[in-house]
Amino acid sequence: MAEPATTRASDSLAQQPEGATGVLVLADGSVVWGRGFGATGSAVGEVCFNTAMTGYQEVMTDPSYAAQVVCFTFPHIGNVGANGEDVESHDTPGAVGCVVREWPTPPSNFRSEGDFPAWLAAQGKIGLAGVDTRALTRRIRLSGAPNAVIAHDPKGKFDVPAMVARAKAWSGLEGLDLAKDVTRAGSEVWQGGVWRLGEGYGSAAASGKPHVVAIDYGAKDNIFRNLVKAGAQVTVVPAETSLDDVLALNPAGVFLSNGPGDPAATGEYAVPVIQGLLSRDVPLFGICLGHQLLGIAAGATTTKMNQGHRGANHPVLRKADGVVEITSMNHGFAVDSASLPAGVEETHVSLFDGSNCGIAVKGKRAFGVQYHPEASPGPQDSFYLFEKFVGMLG
Repeated sequence: MAEPATTRASDSLAQQPEGATGVLVLADGSVVWGRGFGATGSAVGEVCFNTAMTGYQEVMTDPSYAAQVVCFTFPHIGNVGANGEDVESHDTPGAVGCVVREWPTPPSNFRSEGDFPAWLAAQGKIGLAGVDTRALTRRIRLSGAPNAVIAHDPKGKFDVPAMVARAKAWSGLEGLDLAKDVTRAGSEVWQGGVWRLGEGYGSAAASGKPHVVAIDYGAKDNIFRNLVKAGAQVTVVPAETSLDDVLALNPAGVFLSNGPGDPAATGEYAVPVIQGLLSRDVPLFGICLGHQLLGIAAGATTTKMNQGHRGANHPVLRKADGVVEITSMNHGFAVDSASLPAGVEETHVSLFDGSNCGIAVKGKRAFGVQYHPEASPGPQDSFYLFEKFVGMLG
């Protein structure tokens, strides 16, 4: 079998290297050749990079990565295989594909139930190996996250000009509401607690616990498990659930989930609901997209970032006491700190670039963070946020 082709060209229509069965074609005509694995076919999306060394299954099944191609900076993606427990969402789309440096090796982990390429194929996601991921990451850092088409054909048949045209024609994430595409179809009472080695997922015994209504804009399942662990019972509702329908569930508090796309676009229907909850002083807790939507509802604006933050090693300063939390992040938009009105306090900031990572609405029981405390980096630096929210519910 031919070695993965690592040739990378800046001009469109670059000559295809021998053995190349996969390709990433950027909207500017750049062509990145490699060796395809996983699903066959093609998909369009925004290319981003993730610096985490573990958790590739969680990344690929996180609905926040909808319409994105993930370039992993850690070279040995797939080395621990795949299993049915490390999936963040079974029913909604996540990333459309991934780009890796090394061909996934046979798995070596006692929890593995299969290899990564086969799992990726079953998920309908495309992989591209043998790529200089460092060069691709540097390109994104310098020039921003590009639109691109990723493709895999075992016979190596690719129409590169058509892929360039498709990448150019794609709208990109700005102005795109993806929450409606990844949210669940109906309401459900959440079942299941956090995972423990040798035990699997626990139960969600909810008798007598405060009731949280979680609005699903593209949520990771582990968020709901952590709300249960913190002492809540949880009902999950679709993204476009009306204010009246949320209130009809008699929530002690409302959780605003993570999700993909442009918060300003999702905010067209989400922000009026959140503002209605704020006016009634319903306790609110937002994560990632939910945090951004809370910010918009409170009078701030959001901006598209050049490269975004994606990884499990992002230091965040908690301004109240100077504590630094090691956090997991996945976002390409951010609340603009300069736009925060007088009634909103900035509670957390990124130590990488100073961008906003947390807010609290003054005079209300409402707060949000840009990062993902349920992802357990640190590993428990940020679990207090779930306890803080549940503690507000009375």
